[in-house]
Formats: sequence, C-alpha cells, structure tokens
Amino acid sequence: MALKKVLKRAKIKRRIRKKITGNSSMPRLSVFRSNKQIYAQIIDDSVGKTLVSATSFNNKGATGTKSERAAFVGKEVAEKAIKAGIDKVVFDRNGYLYHGRVKSLAESARESGLKL
Repeated sequence: MALKKVLKRAKIKRRIRKKITGNSSMPRLSVFRSNKQIYAQIIDDSVGKTLVSATSFNNKGATGTKSERAAFVGKEVAEKAIKAGIDKVVFDRNGYLYHGRVKSLAESARESGLKL
C-alpha cells in the first residue's frame, strides 16, 4: 500500500515539474516534507543551484505543531529570499496536496512578502 502511495506522488511530481521550472528572474520554491520535519529551498534551475533554504530541523524558532513549524519555515525562507533580492518565485508543492503543512508554509511565505 505504501509503495502505491509513493508511486502516485512521483507521478504527480513529474507532471508538475514538466510545467514548472525556475530561472534567475523567477526561481522555484520547492517544498519537501517528511513525517517530522519540513524543508523549503529556492532553486534556480537554469544553473542548478540552491539560492536560499530553510528547515524545521534543529531550528530553535520552529516549535509547536507541525503546521506551526511549517509556517515558521515559510516565514524564514521568505525573509532570506527578500534579503537575497528575490521577491517572486514559482511554488513547487513537489507532488504533495496543497493542504496542511504545505499550505501553511506557502501562506506564511506570502504574508512575509514573497510573491508566489
């Protein structure tokens, strides 16, 4: 059953990545969520380089429920991106549903000034 779920997410991920790419003017905000942590990174696909990243792993400010930690990571990645001169990104949900932790990360990044 778990393998079926993983394969379904991989299929959705491939379908999304066909349409979404990040470039230097509008990089890609990619989200990865594990069972306990959430990770976000802003990637320039034209050169294959991560420009900004944030994580809830070993982060003192990321406390509370998983959704609250995701919101903190979204705020942190947005602040780092704006400091690096990035204000517009393409959101890559990485095959996950736009719900729960992924949604709270995206909304928090928007509230912090990042245009998704």
